[in-house]
Amino acid sequence: MPASSSCPDSHRVPPGDFLEALRHFTFDGAPTVEAQEAGLRYFVNEFWTSGQRRGHSLHEISYRACFKSQLPAFFIERLTAPGDRVYDPFSGRGTTAVEAALLGRAPAANDINPLSAMLCAPRLEPPTVAAVADRLAAIDLSRGVTDPAEADLLAFYHPETLRQITALRAWLLRKGTRDQVDAWIRMVAVNRLTGHSAGFFSVYTMPPNQAVSAVSQRKINQARGQVPPLRDVAAIILKKTRSLLADGLPPPHPPAILLTGPARRTPALATGSVDLIVTSPPFLDVVDYEGDNWLRCWFAGIDPKDVRIDRHRDIAAWEAFVRRSFQEFARVVRPGGFVAFEVGEVRGGRILLERHVATAIEGLPFDVLGVMVNQQEFTKTANCWGVNNNRGGTNTNRIVLAVRR
Repeated sequence: MPASSSCPDSHRVPPGDFLEALRHFTFDGAPTVEAQEAGLRYFVNEFWTSGQRRGHSLHEISYRACFKSQLPAFFIERLTAPGDRVYDPFSGRGTTAVEAALLGRAPAANDINPLSAMLCAPRLEPPTVAAVADRLAAIDLSRGVTDPAEADLLAFYHPETLRQITALRAWLLRKGTRDQVDAWIRMVAVNRLTGHSAGFFSVYTMPPNQAVSAVSQRKINQARGQVPPLRDVAAIILKKTRSLLADGLPPPHPPAILLTGPARRTPALATGSVDLIVTSPPFLDVVDYEGDNWLRCWFAGIDPKDVRIDRHRDIAAWEAFVRRSFQEFARVVRPGGFVAFEVGEVRGGRILLERHVATAIEGLPFDVLGVMVNQQEFTKTANCWGVNNNRGGTNTNRIVLAVRR
């Protein structure tokens, strides 16, 4: 299965056939390395890269700890057919759901953070650029009022820019997202709040997936000798809209199911309705989702303290969390359906989470087929899948692949 060739759509793929395809997969002539370690089969190769296929422009939304669209595409194209239900229980920015829609599958997504659905839903059914332009022209952004409690935001924004932002925020919160155009404008605005270029509302700050505190921003401003410049909020939203829609709209696809809540309890998903899960759960306590998203939550009217995102420093607690999630996966995934569970690298590779996933799901109706390690510039040595993996800063995904019995 060469990387350069398109893979035909398939349905109810026998697990053995998929594993055989992994064994014979090559990228730029590099064969897959296969090995056994700690009772698990490892398949190591460069299965996808950012250069192998540029992701669709609709994916260009920033979110902390998100994977590239090539990852879900690899599995969706090989393990499902058009119309099949593809689900991400830890959806984040919605990469899996958007890619599923782009490939004509039925998207399903869940996340404990309500920001996730706000980021995902508009990109599944986008409006036209003209509709966005008309709606922005109808909103009076000159009437914003900064609450004294929001004065710290002047560390990020020119006073007039902040006036525009607060006007847009108040309009959206007052009107609600009445239609797909309002939802789209909110989604784009949430992603233009802070960044390090003129394409964002703010002065130079951290990348757009990580909002620093106002105190930290004032230190950045002082160190760089900068003051927040005046920005045109509507113009920035419209420019980003054109960029997101540059590759066109998703094709017709079955209706999406978007949920907000814990992955261990998703009654809105019918039993046996999911053909494929592609997801990346919260890892050990390495990402401060609440802290990173405080500004986005403010704009969207969400209290981040109400978002109970799982954070585990203790590996036993993380295993228990994974087991509870897979107990629900066992209900929603059909027999013969697959789970691709991306766990990345944490703590410098000292903890190999894939092995804890295998332990967590023992006794559940899943068979672990193996661990795919998508690693760029890996060294073909006996330790390329073990604790010495990723030495030297290579880019690695580690995916536990399981099939529902």
